[in-house]
Amino acid sequence: MSLKTPEKLRKLQRALYAKAKEEPQYRFYLLYDKVYGKDLLEFAYRKCKANGGAPGVDGQSFEDIEAYGREQWLRERAEELQSKGYRADAVRRVWIEKANGGQRPLGIPTIRDRVVQMAVVLVIEPIFEADFEPEQYGYRPGRSALGAIRKVHEHLNTGHREVVDADLSGYFDTIPHGALVKSVARRISDKHLLKLIKRWLKAPIQETRGPGPRRGQASRTGTPQGSPLSPLLANVYIRRLIVAWKGLGFEHRLQARMVNYADDLVICCRGEAEAALRALKQIVEGLQLSLNEQKTRIRRVPDESFDFLGYTLGRCYSSQTGKSYLGTRPSKPRITRICREISAATSPRWLLLETEQMVDQLNRKLVGWSNYFCLGPVSQAYRVVDSHTRYRLRQWLRKKHKVQSQGTTRFPDEYLYDRLQLVRLEPRTRDFPWAHA
Repeated sequence: MSLKTPEKLRKLQRALYAKAKEEPQYRFYLLYDKVYGKDLLEFAYRKCKANGGAPGVDGQSFEDIEAYGREQWLRERAEELQSKGYRADAVRRVWIEKANGGQRPLGIPTIRDRVVQMAVVLVIEPIFEADFEPEQYGYRPGRSALGAIRKVHEHLNTGHREVVDADLSGYFDTIPHGALVKSVARRISDKHLLKLIKRWLKAPIQETRGPGPRRGQASRTGTPQGSPLSPLLANVYIRRLIVAWKGLGFEHRLQARMVNYADDLVICCRGEAEAALRALKQIVEGLQLSLNEQKTRIRRVPDESFDFLGYTLGRCYSSQTGKSYLGTRPSKPRITRICREISAATSPRWLLLETEQMVDQLNRKLVGWSNYFCLGPVSQAYRVVDSHTRYRLRQWLRKKHKVQSQGTTRFPDEYLYDRLQLVRLEPRTRDFPWAHA
C-alpha cells in the first residue's frame, strides 16, 4: 500500500536534504519537536498500519488502538514526547526460518515504539540520504535490490571479474552502539533526539523461544531487524565501511568496485581479489564487525559463478545461438524456495478454502516472485515453477473433490489456466527484452 506524503512533510524533507547536501559538515539541531507534530505522527501511524505486523510485548494491535480511539492514542504519544517522558518498551524477539535451514532473529517493537520510530525516520532520513554512497542500494528511495544486481552485472561486463563475495556475520546484531551513535551524531546534535535513539538501541529483548518468555539484558550491540529505524541505522553504519574503502585508496589501487545491499556485499575486481579481501577484513575489524569466514569467498567469473540477492551471476548460454555470455538468472535455492512455498500453500490443511481463494493466493505468490525474478534468461526457471504449481494445484483439487485418478483429465491445463485463471509465468517473458538473450 502506497501512502502519499503530506505536502508539509515533503517540504520539510526537501529542505533538510538540500541543507545536508549543500553543507556536508553541518550538524542539525531542533529536530525533536518535529517528531511529535500532529500531522507527522498521524502519517507515521498510517505507514506503520499499512506495513502491518504483529503486536509487541504489550499485546496491543492496531485494532485495539482503533477501538480505543486513534486520535486520543496519538495525542497521548505526542504528550509523552513533548514532556520528555517517553520511554522505550522491550522488543519481542521471534525467530524466522532461513532458506539454508538456519534461523535469524526478528525484533518486534510495540506499535507505540514503531510509530514514534517511523516519525523519527521521516524526519532524519533525508539528512542521511544526502550522505549515502552510490554503492549503497538497500532501503533507499529510488533504489532496489534489482538495481544492485544490475550494477554488479555491469562491473562484470567491464572486466571486474574477480569477485569477493562477502558475508558480514550477524551484521544487524553486532553493530556497536557507541560507534553507531557517533555516526548519527556526526549529523545530528539534537540531544533529545539522540537520547531517544539510544533508548531504542538499549531496549531489552524479550525472548519468546524456549520454555516461556523472559526479559533479557539491554544489549550493547545491534539494531533489531523488524523496527522502522533499523534499516536506516544499518545504512548509516555500513557507509563507514564504504567511505573507508574508497578513502584508503583500495577502490582505485586494486580497481575494485563495491556494491552493497543491507548486509550483502560484493567487491568486483580487475585482479588482486586476495588483496581486496585482506583490505576488507582490515576495515571490517576496525569497525568492530566480522566476516563469516565460511561464507566469504573469492569467485573468478566466468569459470565460477556466485549468488547475490537471490540471483546467480556468471556464465549463461543463449537459447537461440548457444553462445555463452555473462548474465544473471534466478538462483537454484530461490527456485526451490518458491516451490516449497507453493507446496505449503496447497497442503491438505487448506482444503476448506474455496478454489477461487486458493488460486488467488497462488497467483499473488507467482506474480510477486516473477516481478523480482525478471532479469536475464528466466524462462527455464519459470517453466520449473509453472510445472510445480500445476502439479500441486491439481493434487489439491483431487483431494478437495475426492477424485481418485491423477486429475489430468478432470483438471487439465486448460481448466487451470482458462477456467480458474491461474497465472502462468512463462508467457510473461514475452514482455522482457532480455529474457531470450
